[in-house]
Amino acid sequence: MTTTTHPLFAEALAALGLEPDVRSFPDGTRTAADAAAAIGCELSQIVKSLIFAADGVPVLVLMDGASRVDVESVRRELGAGAVTRADAALVRETTGYAIGGVPPFGHRTRTRTRVLADRSLLSHEVVWAAAGTPHTVFPMDPRELIRHAGAALADVRES
Repeated sequence: MTTTTHPLFAEALAALGLEPDVRSFPDGTRTAADAAAAIGCELSQIVKSLIFAADGVPVLVLMDGASRVDVESVRRELGAGAVTRADAALVRETTGYAIGGVPPFGHRTRTRTRVLADRSLLSHEVVWAAAGTPHTVFPMDPRELIRHAGAALADVRES
């Protein structure tokens, strides 16, 4: 089922020439577990788009849905003094989206936000990510998703 999504994300898809199969789930896909249950896929196939602040500067971390981000690994990877989880206001200001609907690309500040993608995403042929709302998701090859996000591959998942 193809459906509409957040206008900012729709604009980004058009600019990239992408037409993924965006799917809508009325009960929501706000959490990775909700998304995996709705789609019927493995939890690790869900891409979490998480915003952190590294020395006060927003950074996006793309992580598989079954894992947690190791903040210390992110700090080392970025060479930052401190990394903290962003609050809801910073997430919306940085991305243009609310928590639970942040896609891996198509953000308001796309040219100013550093992006890290955990290597665990590459263990799947297809991953699913938020399409700009807490009710919409889309599938994509993880390599293509990482490329469109402008992400650097890193090992930033908790052991």
